[in-house]
Amino acid sequence: MKQDLNWFAAGAVGAVLLPLLVIAGLPFLLALGIAALAFAGLVILLRPRQLFEGLDVNALGREKVGLAGDLLTEAIPAADRLAAVAGHIADRAVKEKVRHLDQIARDVFARVEANPATANRVRRFLSYYLPRAAEVAEGYAALEAMRAPDPERLKSVGDVIGKLEDAFVHYADSLVDNALSGLDIDLKLIQQSIKEDLGR
Repeated sequence: MKQDLNWFAAGAVGAVLLPLLVIAGLPFLLALGIAALAFAGLVILLRPRQLFEGLDVNALGREKVGLAGDLLTEAIPAADRLAAVAGHIADRAVKEKVRHLDQIARDVFARVEANPATANRVRRFLSYYLPRAAEVAEGYAALEAMRAPDPERLKSVGDVIGKLEDAFVHYADSLVDNALSGLDIDLKLIQQSIKEDLGR
């Protein structure tokens, strides 16, 4: 869908540019060439960024990148739903929690894209927690939109959103914990070397 809109936008610019250039006095063929170049340039500039763009897929392992790509492709629309529904939630505290869920999800996406080998570590987050969070947030917005919403039900759904926030933080931090595991080993080795060399 985004790709179609990008082609449409580039085509519209080219279609408007051509008659303007002809009216400005350029020969038709030259104006057509410039409009075609503008169209091609815009198609390239507006194309959506691809997952793992700029990474050496062969070095990372095609299988790991494939798994990470599949998980992210399925998870990204759920984060988009979170971002969209946050704008429809009136309760400020719940709105901020839903926005925070979206921010955490984007952070996880960026970390998995940077290191596809970590995808398995957050697989449950991407395939279960994130889509469920979108459903719960949409449910909260629907409840709020009722003429006489049940306050207890709203509170119950809001509490679940808070618990989902804790789960999101847990999974996001698990990616950082994994990256820090080498730091603990380095610290022990440095302390041991200092003790041997300086006696303290």
